[in-house]
Amino acid sequence: MATTTAAPPRQLSDKEADIQMMLAAEVHLGTKNCDFQMERYVFKRRNDGIYIINLGKTWEKLQLAARVIVAIENPKDIIVQSARPYGQRAVLKFAQHTGVNAIAGRHTPGTFTNQLQTSFNEPRLLILTDPRTDHQPIKEAALGNIPTIAFCDTDSPMRYVDIGIPANNKGKHSIGCLFWLLARMVLQMRGSLRPGHKWDVMVDLFFYREPEEAKEQEEEEAVQAPEYLEYSGGLGGDQWPTQGAEATWSADAAPAIPAIPAAGWTGEPGATQEGWDAAPAPVVPAPIVEGGAPVVASGWDM
Repeated sequence: MATTTAAPPRQLSDKEADIQMMLAAEVHLGTKNCDFQMERYVFKRRNDGIYIINLGKTWEKLQLAARVIVAIENPKDIIVQSARPYGQRAVLKFAQHTGVNAIAGRHTPGTFTNQLQTSFNEPRLLILTDPRTDHQPIKEAALGNIPTIAFCDTDSPMRYVDIGIPANNKGKHSIGCLFWLLARMVLQMRGSLRPGHKWDVMVDLFFYREPEEAKEQEEEEAVQAPEYLEYSGGLGGDQWPTQGAEATWSADAAPAIPAIPAAGWTGEPGATQEGWDAAPAPVVPAPIVEGGAPVVASGWDM
């Protein structure tokens, strides 16, 4: 009977590995509603009504968005923004690794249109997480002729969005995975990261973390102070003298010095009779003047 050997597993390409990661992060899951402009990116519809996004087109749109980001010379002219809590950490991490400006949280109206505001900015490119939640910056970018890139779900409005990346923009793992892939593609196109080499930044750093979970992890990682225990003795008798009960320290010690009786200020029983009052006054010699008798000192001179 002939034995057949199993062929070794085929090495996945970069695109296939990225799509596999997106599948694990549930990037392909849409919603039960579908916008007419998002129908071209839908692969099929499940029996429960959920639309499935074509991840091949998602990967191509990520490549297109990375080319647009690299084409801008100064990364500070790019603003990446997210009002959703699930995308705020991913936005900050993306800005840290690519050098762009990040706005995490609520958008202040007039940031792109009102020149009197201190936070006024005129970016050359705007990257958003959700067109529905970030509708205000999209409107202001349209008034200022600012190109916009956005992650769009199947029910997201595509108005004023120039490059829509079809993806699940409601899950924390999906948003973190998308920003991680986009940051890696940007670094590869800039030449900072060689193609085909693994990026040393983990995708977990882009995921949203619950405040309670982060606090518990910090408490677990806190360095505890070491407890110093008394040394019970492990050396031989030839190295250290025995410090047990049989060691006689009193035999080698010097004899104790007797206490000196204190001179009492009063007539207490512990005080001696020779106190300050019993001491004789010092004798002062009389000065002698040449050719005359000795001068007796008066009370003032003493």
